[in-house]
Amino acid sequence: MEPGVEIVPGVPAFAAAAAALDTELTVPGVGQSLLITRVSTLSTDMPPGEELAHLAQSGVTLALHLAAHRAPQIVEALAPHYGRECPTATVAFASRPEQQIVRCTLADLPTQLAAHGIRKTAVIFVGRVLDPSAH
Repeated sequence: MEPGVEIVPGVPAFAAAAAALDTELTVPGVGQSLLITRVSTLSTDMPPGEELAHLAQSGVTLALHLAAHRAPQIVEALAPHYGRECPTATVAFASRPEQQIVRCTLADLPTQLAAHGIRKTAVIFVGRVLDPSAH
């Protein structure tokens, strides 16, 4: 382990991913809330009212856990509410040596995640606060 580095068990993936981005996830006048969720899978549906398209209606910044394999469905659910040009930032394997960060528009998310081989163990952030000009 590197000097000055401490491993802290129990740090949520979204927090480790947010730290890796080195950017604020709340910006006054742009986005003040962060909603942490996941997507429906073949084995587990989301409860009524928690479907991604429903949650997206508020336009709040999202942190999507374990959702990289569903990137096309994410775009389909979110684009009507966030727009296809909305910025995203995906952190795969946050805080681990193999960590990867991919920043792109919502429209490019499926292509970029596929190009980087990101299919799981990732947190996808979606929201206007990810636009560098928003800070």
